[in-house]
Amino acid sequence: MTTVGIATGAGRGTGEACARRLADMVDVLLLADRNEAAAAAVAKDLAGHGKRAVAEPFAVDVTDREGLARLAGRVAELGTLRAVAHAASVSPEEADWRRILEADFVATAVLAEVLRPLATAGTAFVYFASVSPLIAHIDPDAAVAAVLDDPLQEDFLDRIRDAIGPAVEDPAWAYPWATYGVHRFVRAEAVRLGPVGARACSLSPGAVDAPETRREVAQHESVRQLIQRTPLGRTGRCEEFAAVAAFLVSDEASFVTGVDIVVDGGLCAAVQDG
Repeated sequence: MTTVGIATGAGRGTGEACARRLADMVDVLLLADRNEAAAAAVAKDLAGHGKRAVAEPFAVDVTDREGLARLAGRVAELGTLRAVAHAASVSPEEADWRRILEADFVATAVLAEVLRPLATAGTAFVYFASVSPLIAHIDPDAAVAAVLDDPLQEDFLDRIRDAIGPAVEDPAWAYPWATYGVHRFVRAEAVRLGPVGARACSLSPGAVDAPETRREVAQHESVRQLIQRTPLGRTGRCEEFAAVAAFLVSDEASFVTGVDIVVDGGLCAAVQDG
């Protein structure tokens, strides 16, 4: 049996770090990224380091539903789906509110939908989210929650804008709503996958040691203050988030599903403690 893994956003950052961990856990690893050259460079580097997996770059934008269907088709051609680390995302600094909700939430639901038929006993998914909804205290009323629980509706973006209101058009507010949607989605997905013995979790990183974070720190005092409040006193490395993701898809986490794992250096603890 050939086992297959997927790492999205695998061309750089946390997605690349996840790919490097998964490359020792499966036989074939699909490096999904919209930047095919970056994914190919990671695949070449993995091949030169004696990893177990044969790494194959796969060009896809996670907001392209047909592209994600092709990704699922490629998995089916190769073997049995074993592990998925979905780290592809956009930040509030990179896109408008629609793109953020589509890339960071709707794409998660679409990816899950196309891969669900391939899930079997032992298949594990980890979907990256964020601590931002925990910091922002996102707590929707029943009407908003009902819209969030149906992200595959064709008019979802218009419906969620009407439900939340014009404030969601601010990318800095759209992002916590999008990642909160991932938290909710994973709980429901774990229930759907349970009968076949498959699992799904979300992982919520705190501030990442990356150029985007450094730009946010330089531009926004509130971001700088949040990092200063982190008990460990620093941002997190991509490899640290990837290590937790690798655990969540491993057999050692075989009874862990339907939960969000916070990896934030203690930031949420500090904020909740006042």
